[in-house]
Amino acid sequence: MYTIPPKKMVTINILNILKKYSDIEHRMTQQDIVEKLKSDYNMDVDRKTIKRNLMDLIDLEPRIDYTEISRKGDKGNGTSICTDWYIEQDFTDSELRLLIDSLLFSRNIPHKQCKELIDKLVSLSNVHFKAKVKHICNLPDNQPRNKELFYTIDVLDEAISQNKKVAFIYNSYGPDKQLHPKREAEFIINPYQMVATNGRYYLICNYDKYDTLANYRIDRITKIRILDEKRKPISKLADGELNLPKHMAEHVYMFAGESIRAKFKAKNYLIDQIVDWFGTEVNIKPIDEKDEECMIEVVVNKEAFFCWAMQYSIHIEVMEPVDMRERISKAVRELNEKYNG
Repeated sequence: MYTIPPKKMVTINILNILKKYSDIEHRMTQQDIVEKLKSDYNMDVDRKTIKRNLMDLIDLEPRIDYTEISRKGDKGNGTSICTDWYIEQDFTDSELRLLIDSLLFSRNIPHKQCKELIDKLVSLSNVHFKAKVKHICNLPDNQPRNKELFYTIDVLDEAISQNKKVAFIYNSYGPDKQLHPKREAEFIINPYQMVATNGRYYLICNYDKYDTLANYRIDRITKIRILDEKRKPISKLADGELNLPKHMAEHVYMFAGESIRAKFKAKNYLIDQIVDWFGTEVNIKPIDEKDEECMIEVVVNKEAFFCWAMQYSIHIEVMEPVDMRERISKAVRELNEKYNG
């Protein structure tokens, strides 16, 4: 048999009702709260008790707000009533939707875990938001998944916090669509930062043999473990620091290796894409009075730029460096022979 909660639970239940049913666009009267207490908690409470508990809650929860209306006339005697109660949610609907969409378009997170995370995000809002997103579902589970992903992230986070080296097996996919070690020996690296780009998680780190930064796909890492040895200070590397915005702008595909200063012509309609890929630090100069073409200069990873230039080859012409222009020209000739030979 249902046991009616004690009166001291009234305050807690009212707070739960405001969290579940209210926001700035969905306000509640004291009578609304009375009815929800009855339907959700089987509690019979009068409106005076409701008001007293609401006023107590305001001192404890600053996100609660209401509208005060003056009562005039003989019966009002200059008093006022408080109505339109609501609580400001921790996340706005648009913020929650943005977080959910980032999960939907992630290429790393396994299908089951993605659904569980979305359910947790939805639970942070009220019934009105739940109604809006009830038809949301994530993308078909047709991507290979590494079940160790979240564990790997946790271990890396701890290692970075403790300035420790890590060891792991680095893998690649075979024809069977399963992960296989690139080599039998472990990779031992100095971890500095985890980043997300192009729907993937990457580890920015250093391999002891070199004095440059490297990037590893976190979803390709398995059997990770923290070592007792302290990691190499980033100040010992060639750059001496990690300038994250600069690093991300230069490594558009997260390839490791040297960066170059590239110069290329581009159609003006491509500027949106160029800024999306390289950021606002790119140097853009108009070429002709018709404003149809521009000259772009950007510092970018060499291998990444080759891939990017091939992707947009119809719309751009690489001018410098000369060896990159020659490399692209050779690739185009090989493509022509492949498709027309």
